[in-house]
Amino acid sequence: MRKTNSRALRRERHKRVRRKISGTASCPRLSVFRSLNHIYVQIIDDSSRKTLVSASTLEPVARGKLGQEAKIKRAEFVGSLVAQKAIDKDIRQVVFDRGGYKYHGRVKALGEAAKQAGLKI
Repeated sequence: MRKTNSRALRRERHKRVRRKISGTASCPRLSVFRSLNHIYVQIIDDSSRKTLVSASTLEPVARGKLGQEAKIKRAEFVGSLVAQKAIDKDIRQVVFDRGGYKYHGRVKALGEAAKQAGLKI
């Protein structure tokens, strides 16, 4: 019997999602990566292969405000932070790429916070 590898399974799910989703200049892709302790977000224009905006819990702004907050609170802060940065660069609408993760917990908190901050997903 073969042992299942959760990272490999996530990569396969992500490949399936990426076949259907791609970011353009008018509607870039909001990509999420979730590690054990941190969450990283990028807004990517796939046609020009450029990262337009990025945010994570490792940024000095996030570290200073969050400290030892719960992971979901950190994800909400990063979602609102990336939305503010995107709106500053005149990006209003994005396609949400959950990165092969289920849309619940930290990923959902990030997406909902980005919506609340003004991004149209």
